[in-house]
Amino acid sequence: MTQASRLHVGLTRSLFQADGTPAFDFGLDLLEGRSDIDWEVIPTDERVLPADLLARYDAVIVELPADITSGSVDGVDRLRLVARFGVGYDSIDVPALTERGILLTNTPDGVRRSMATAGVTFVLLLSQHVVERDRLSRAGRWSDRGNFVGVGLTGRVLGLVGLGNIGREVARLITPWEMEVIAADPYVTPERAAEVNTRLVPLEEVMRTADFVVITCALVPETYRLIKAEQIALMKDTAFLINIARGPIVDQVALTEALANRRIAGAGLDVFDEEPMAPDDPLTRLDNVVMTAHSIGWTDQCFRDCGLSAINSVISLAEGRLPANIVDRAALSHARWNTWDEG
Repeated sequence: MTQASRLHVGLTRSLFQADGTPAFDFGLDLLEGRSDIDWEVIPTDERVLPADLLARYDAVIVELPADITSGSVDGVDRLRLVARFGVGYDSIDVPALTERGILLTNTPDGVRRSMATAGVTFVLLLSQHVVERDRLSRAGRWSDRGNFVGVGLTGRVLGLVGLGNIGREVARLITPWEMEVIAADPYVTPERAAEVNTRLVPLEEVMRTADFVVITCALVPETYRLIKAEQIALMKDTAFLINIARGPIVDQVALTEALANRRIAGAGLDVFDEEPMAPDDPLTRLDNVVMTAHSIGWTDQCFRDCGLSAINSVISLAEGRLPANIVDRAALSHARWNTWDEG
């Protein structure tokens, strides 16, 4: 099916600098000069995108921070596609979009390698005490080197909470260190796990056994506060917890208490309950946690690949094709998609 008119597309302001130029290379050149698409920056700084603006567009490309609630699409009839720049969609009311036949896509291929690399980076940083060694080096405390003996990885256990797109890539990338990899994921079969040399176990075994627990699952109602005080209490006092997924998956208060009391060895955190986190958050006063302000996966390749994926979703719509990476295919049951095919 070919669209008879130009597609009008809005892009969130976070993708651009104050002077209107792209904040980074995300493939905007693909949209430039197309006769079937025109685009603009969505003119708002509001965290929740308002319905009166979304009603202007056939499609929007959304990068965080930006929320789309039920109210954002109330009475919005023109919008057909929300292309999420990134993989997480916990800030978007998916059922509200599905009910109205608005497709939501994300960019799993764009973040897979960068976020898996982030997970492995935290493992290496924590195991080698890189941050602590940097501090003592700057302070001229060479005589204190012996207080920060690292943790060798060979034969140690890496535990993944979630064995999806990113979790599987973490399992692949960690291979040269010859760690044992276990994972908890109720949606993955043992055979599928074995493809990346991973053994499926219950969550409790991951928490109890792993030397490094890496959280890679999506934030959905079932995973909200999945890692509570009870799960953290199962961890070895020599173990590290790493979260590269979403902050609310972990009870941050319980984690902070465990770190402060040295009940676990340390943590690597890219994500938090509230973002930006408060400057006086108790985590900021702890010396056994490494924090990266929800940005450890930001690389030029990641931005370009996520942008290309989101923009190709828009191009597919303009060319009368259904885009790839549709989050909830139930939206296709809406009458507006009856004449479209999967091609």
